[in-house]
Amino acid sequence: MLMLVPAVVTAALYTTALQRRAEELRVEKLTTRGELSANLLARRLHGVWTDVARLATLIDSTNPASAREQIQFMSRLDTRYSWLGVSNLEGKVLAATDGTLEGERVEQEPWFRQGLDVTAAIDGNGAHDPAHLPPASMESSRSIDLAAPVQHAGSVTGVVGAQLNWNWVLEGMADLQAPGVELVLLSRDRLVLFGPPDLVNKPLNIGSALAADRVNTASLRERWPDGKDYFTVITPMIGVADLPNLGWSLLIRQNADDAMAATRELIRSFWIMLGTGAFTALALLYLAAQWLRTPLRRLSEAAEAIVLDPASRAPYPETRFEEAARLSNALARMQSKLMARSGS
Repeated sequence: MLMLVPAVVTAALYTTALQRRAEELRVEKLTTRGELSANLLARRLHGVWTDVARLATLIDSTNPASAREQIQFMSRLDTRYSWLGVSNLEGKVLAATDGTLEGERVEQEPWFRQGLDVTAAIDGNGAHDPAHLPPASMESSRSIDLAAPVQHAGSVTGVVGAQLNWNWVLEGMADLQAPGVELVLLSRDRLVLFGPPDLVNKPLNIGSALAADRVNTASLRERWPDGKDYFTVITPMIGVADLPNLGWSLLIRQNADDAMAATRELIRSFWIMLGTGAFTALALLYLAAQWLRTPLRRLSEAAEAIVLDPASRAPYPETRFEEAARLSNALARMQSKLMARSGS
């Protein structure tokens, strides 16, 4: 007990510290991956946003024929857009991809109103008037609208508008996935834009989602709607340069059981080795005790026999260890003296 209790207590403290450190390292890796993924996604969006701003400098909204030619060229060249168009200051679409929405008035659309002043990026979130949605965009209630003011002779003469192909966004997110690690993209209203199929297009009301718009970066272990525990890291969308904030957040999660499987196996092996070592030590201690006990038992029996009969059998000549040998010799001399007294 004197050996095992301190060993078991120390081992328990060690395995607890090992597990805690393993969890910290896992969270650090998830945090690094989350920040990198958010940065890469932001850079992709910034690139297409910059392209729309550049397109606005090339289009002459006062020349519908030229504007239509440039819009058609860009639509065929760049598949990232589900729709491209240019409108005049009154909100009338002058030219658009495949002629879609040409002649329509879009002055109430958020992208038009913001695009009159700045290069804008807007999370549409189904807020469009269905009459002003191109057929490709009607397949999804989610869209990202980009817009930029068109200037001619130093004055704003129109607005270039673009709707990103949502599949392009989803493909970019899929490229950021890693085995065992899942990315969950949340909108400002905590709707899952990308993630596990059972969560997509559903509101997420767990602790990490509720805190996503109130923290810079945080991590926690929590239970998700599927009933499993996950290590979860909250990473707000990292802005790049002057890209407008879409209000998105990125959650990175990993199943806690899978993440800690290797550590649990290591701890299990440690306890097995410790138990085996303890059992072996006890067996060796038992053998050592027997080795010490045998001469003491023989000497005790010899002493008891001498008390009853001084002429009994002489003590066994012990040589196993010095103390037993001395005691054996002392008992032999004492027996001799007792026998001598009895004879006299």
